[in-house]
Amino acid sequence: MLGAFFVPVPQPMPPAPPVHDLPPGQAQLRQTREALTLQFAGSPSIQSSMSLLNPHALDLEYTRLMMGFLLFDSAPARILMIGLGGGSLPKFCHRYLPQADIEVVEIDPGVIALRDAFRVPPDDARFRVMQADGKAHLAGGVAPVDVLLVDAYDGSGMPAELCESSFFEDCHRALSPEGILVVNLHLESETCPVCLDHLRASFGTALFEVIDDDMTNCIVFACKGERFAETDLGAALRKPAHLAKDAWRQLAPTFKVIEATLTMR
Repeated sequence: MLGAFFVPVPQPMPPAPPVHDLPPGQAQLRQTREALTLQFAGSPSIQSSMSLLNPHALDLEYTRLMMGFLLFDSAPARILMIGLGGGSLPKFCHRYLPQADIEVVEIDPGVIALRDAFRVPPDDARFRVMQADGKAHLAGGVAPVDVLLVDAYDGSGMPAELCESSFFEDCHRALSPEGILVVNLHLESETCPVCLDHLRASFGTALFEVIDDDMTNCIVFACKGERFAETDLGAALRKPAHLAKDAWRQLAPTFKVIEATLTMR
């Protein structure tokens, strides 16, 4: 009689400490068989999610929407991000936009401490994560950037100082002549309409919004020049020669959503 072969069944990981048992606002990792997520104690919202099977994929739809700046500038030279979170966006940009210099500003050292868990690349000549106040960093003046991504949240939501008109004026000032600003706003937040008003005051009509499928996130695109009006979206929806196929495969469906939104304006 042939011997029996037994395949060991993977055992579930021990549960992480409940988020509600932690001090309010403290960053907390949660892991399942499929994903690693970031939450803040006191908040039920998932801030970031990383697929354990494909750590470089953009797991949440809103992050794929935020990459929509590639429709208007497929090869930005300088990218600045306010807010690290689980690092999905900077990690993706570092991997697929090798020509870009990328700087990330994150105020919470507890979030930065989790960068290795989320496989955020180490600092190098073209990639840096710095601990600083994003608003103060912009107000102090920065070299012009081609893309500015704002995705900064804590346990209470978007910090109040990032909802002020002066912050969005500083965002406008930080952009290169054809630079693009992308902001992630939570639709149900009381600050969303306030931020939209301030964005319109700073950027006028050079602005549009895209809502994700869950009706949770409002992604705002704003530009300093005429790039939105001048871009041939039909051509932009074709994969740039320099962008990897696996990156384009992730982004193409959400890019069509952006194109449809602009067509209906």
